[in-house]
Parts: sequence; structure tokens; C-alpha cells
Amino acid sequence: MTSARPSARPAPPGGLAGRLRELGDVFGQVPGTFRLAWQADAPGTVAVAALSGVSALLPAALAWVGKLVVDGVVVAARSGLAADRARVVRLVLLELGLVAVSLVAGRVLSALRELLRTRLGNRVNEAILEKALTLELRHFEDAAVYDKMQNARREASSRPLSLVMQAFAIAQNGVTLAALSALLWRLSPWSVAVIVAASIPAFVAEARLSAESFRVNTWRAPEGRRLNYLEWILTRDSHVKEVKIFGLGPLVLSRYRELFRRFFEEDRRLALRRLAAGLAFGLLALAAFYGMYVGVAGRAAAGEITVGDMTLYLVVFRQGQAAFQGVLGGVGALYEDSLYMSSLSAFLAVPAGGEAPRRHPPLSPPRGRPLEIELRGVSFRYPGQEAWALRGVDLVLRPGEKLGLVGANGAGKSTLAKLLVRLHDPTEGEIRYGGVDLRDMDPADLRGRFGAVFQDFVRYQFTAGENIGLGHPERMADRARVLEAARRGGALPVIESLPDGLDTVLGGWFEAGREISAGQWQKLAVARAFMRDAEVLILDEPTASIDAEAEHELFGRFRTLAEDRTALVISHRFSTVRIADRIAVLHGGRIEELGTHRELLERGGRYAHLFSLQARGYLEA
Repeated sequence: MTSARPSARPAPPGGLAGRLRELGDVFGQVPGTFRLAWQADAPGTVAVAALSGVSALLPAALAWVGKLVVDGVVVAARSGLAADRARVVRLVLLELGLVAVSLVAGRVLSALRELLRTRLGNRVNEAILEKALTLELRHFEDAAVYDKMQNARREASSRPLSLVMQAFAIAQNGVTLAALSALLWRLSPWSVAVIVAASIPAFVAEARLSAESFRVNTWRAPEGRRLNYLEWILTRDSHVKEVKIFGLGPLVLSRYRELFRRFFEEDRRLALRRLAAGLAFGLLALAAFYGMYVGVAGRAAAGEITVGDMTLYLVVFRQGQAAFQGVLGGVGALYEDSLYMSSLSAFLAVPAGGEAPRRHPPLSPPRGRPLEIELRGVSFRYPGQEAWALRGVDLVLRPGEKLGLVGANGAGKSTLAKLLVRLHDPTEGEIRYGGVDLRDMDPADLRGRFGAVFQDFVRYQFTAGENIGLGHPERMADRARVLEAARRGGALPVIESLPDGLDTVLGGWFEAGREISAGQWQKLAVARAFMRDAEVLILDEPTASIDAEAEHELFGRFRTLAEDRTALVISHRFSTVRIADRIAVLHGGRIEELGTHRELLERGGRYAHLFSLQARGYLEA
């Protein structure tokens, strides 16, 4: 994987124009997030909006009714009339009704929010997974793209809902503030200005800290992956043997602690800055409230306003202050959520059309029988690398031919296999199948003609039958076909040894999973390649994890099983490739020798030298 770790943290945009442009880009994520919410749960989104509107008007209504209750009590106490007492009772019952509506709306809103969170989080995760399916192998080998995916996945289940709810909260607090300001204006217009002035500094500080927090989390994505990898080393069964034998625990744990310490220091600095800002601006808001409190209490004492007006003022000022801070705080939180959504948008916008066929409609050679494979001047180097993995390769595989491919590690053998199935495209030259350039074919059509076992084959934590059936997902439920593929791949004894046969769950990730040996896993991978009626078989080190007897058995049947198919066999074992019709020797990304086993031995070149070394090792042993 190519490295993309930045040497320094990205700096915030400079100048007013840069900040305004950044704000526009960030808040531009809001409409897209609402579209996702609508796709995930349209009725739930409408219900949340409606209940937020109802909840927005309740504080002002309760404050006004509370004022009427206080004034009514004063009047009733002075008059002693039954009608005035009855009016107070009616007002209290009205306030009870409003409180009950507020309680019900809050409860229902909470339930709807939880349901929307689940659906919206799932919709975002699906969008990420759907995008991942469109990516090419080069994207997964590119650390920059991989970091974008990790940043997108990091808070996919919480941030989108938070953004939607913050938007609703801003609207709700805005309506509440407007209603409260109308009540407050009739008593003291200056109070509205004080609320605004006392709240703006807190908003500015919180927005800056939110942006800094996002930049820190984005910058540390590569190191976050390193931290996860260190955890993986110490907690996975695949690593435990070497961890214990070589005593790796203290070394890995010390690196984990050092990374965590750096993360914690960054988080601690941000937390302390938030604490300082929160205390300073909290005290400012408190001073504003009590400053206005003194003035209103003096007016009430002087008889300029009623006790009910004073009560209304205090309640409305406090709630107005909270509502305005809620609006500004919501905008700050919305900004942070939008920054996350910009990471999601950046990942979803990664160009991924490189595998699309050049021709429309794509070309499709005849199916049902193997066709000629021709490599013309094929060269390839991985993105970001200067060295060539393959250089000037010319090769023709005749229909049904079995070609062995040998060479040292890094010679380009597996790279060649990847090019044949268009996991990469040649940097130079072309590959043709049945006379058609692979880039002019639909990738699904091309890959449907191939069966492959790569040296880093996957160990699916599924049932044994599914591990084989995944080679042809449309026929996975066909148990007879699965068993036949197991027989062809030499995996039938593995199936028969399992307690539930094809239905045995394999691996140790899940409850009741059964772990099997590396050789047994590889036999299942070989069987998986035989699930489809492939025209071409690619076997990349197919016997690396199986014993000599199983290897002899597999290749004793191989020519019969693959007699009507083209096959490319990559191996370091010369006993494996000698059964091929021809053998190609790769060295430094070029084909150095090509011929039959006997021809290459008689030529006395690199193949003969390597073969004699391997044979001598067996004889001397």
C-alpha cells in the first residue's frame, strides 16, 4: 500500500474569503444529509420535523400561562372572588395540559429519533459499502483512499443523524427564541440585545474548537490504523504463536501505549481549551442574566410591572438565553457534523470508473470454450512506484494450454495473474482474450470466465459449503454442485471430517465455529475455483499449505480436471509446474525463458539451475 501520511497537519484556510469558502463547502453537506434521511425514513423525518415544531412553541406558551397564573393568584388573593379563584384553577389545568403535551412530544420524539438513527446509520453504511464495491484494487492499495474510507466509516452510525437532529434543533430553538423574544420585547427590548451579545463569543470559540477537533481526527487517520493494527497483533489467533514465541508482547504494547499517549495529549489539550472557553463564557452569560435580573426586580419593586410580569421576564430571559445559545451551539455542532459529512462525501466522490469497458456496448468473445490469451508488450508498475513490476512481456497461451510460471519473489508472477482478470490494467501494452482487448470487455463477463486461487486466499468465516459455493454465488445452494467442486479440488475428505459436513461453520470468529488447518483451508479455496465452469484457471501457489501427498493427489488429477480449460499455474515447486505444457521463467519483470520442462533443462539456463538446486535439496535431505 502506498503511503499517504502527511508530513504536517493541514492548516486551516487563511483569510476571510478562505473561511467563508470553507463554511460554504461544509454547510453544503446539509441538504445531501437530509436527502439520505428522506431515503432512509421519509415518514419518520416528517414526524420528527412536526414534533420539533410543536415543541418549539411550547416554552413560550408555558411562560405566558405561568405569568397569567401568577397574576391571577395575586388578583384572586386581593379580591377573594370565587370567579377569580376558578380562573386560576383553569389556568393551572391549561398549564398541566401543555406540560403533558410537552412530555408526550419529548418521549415520542426520542423514540422517533432512535428509529431514524438506526435507519439513517444503516443507509450511510450501505452507501459506504456500495461505494467500496465500485472501487478497484488500486484504490485499496492507495493509503490516501483507504484513509478516506476509514474517516467515512468512523462515525457513520451517529454523525448523519446528529446533523439532521441539530438542524431540527436549530429550527426549534429559532422558533422558540422568536416567540420568547416577542414576549421579552414588550418588557425590555434591551434584553434581546443582551442575550445575543452574551452568546456570540461562546459560539465563535466552539466553532473554532470543533474545526480543530475535526482536523486532528482527520490527520491522525493513518496513525489510528496503526493503533488498530497493534491491537490486532495482540488479540488475533493468527498472531498469538509468534507473539508468545518471540516475546513480542512488550514491544507491541509499548508502541500501542506511545501512540495512545500522543492521541491523549492532543485530546487533553482540546478538552482543556473547551473547559476554559466554557467557564469564561458561562460566567459571562451568568453575569448578563443577573445584571438584567437586578433591573427587572427594581422595576417590580417600584410597581412599574406586575409580579407576573417579573416572573415572566425571568423565565423568558433564562429560556431565551438558553434558546439562543442552543441555536449557536447547534450551528457549531452542525458545523462539526458537516465536516464529518464532507469526509463521507469525499470518499463517495472517489473516481471509480477505471474498470468500465472502453467500448459501448462492450465486446464479448464466444463463451463455452477456452480462447487464446495474448500479451503484447505488457508492462506494469504500481501507482507511485518507479520500478517496473512487469516489462515488455510478450506471451501467447493457446486454448486449453497449461502454462507454468516460475521465478523469484517479486519477479512479477502474481502481478501477471492480476492483470489477466483486470484487477489492474497494463501501464503499457495490451492483453487480448479471444482477440478482444480486456479493456473492451465487461469486467463481470471477463471474470466470469476465470476461476482463481490466489496465494493470499480468503478464509471466510462461513459454513464449509458456503466457502466452496462462493466460487459461483448463483449456484451456492446447489449442494450436488458444491460436493462435486469439493471432489475436484480435493476437499471432500475435509468436508467428511467435519461434524456437520457442509453445514459446519468454520473459523474462530463466531460461536460454534470450527478451526481447521491451513492446508484444509487451501483445499477449500481450490474447490471454490472449481465451482464455476471456468474457461481459464489461475492457480497461484495452489499447494503452498498442503502436504506432499495431497499435492501429488491434486496434480495427479489436475490435467484430467482441467483438460478442456486453459490453466496458469504459479509455483515455487518445480514438481508442480513440470506437468505444464510449457513453463515461463520470469526474472526482473521479464520473461527470461520459455519452453517445456525438458527443453528448459537441456538449455541449461536459470530454470535448469533452480531445478537442480531444488532437486539436490530433496536428494541431500
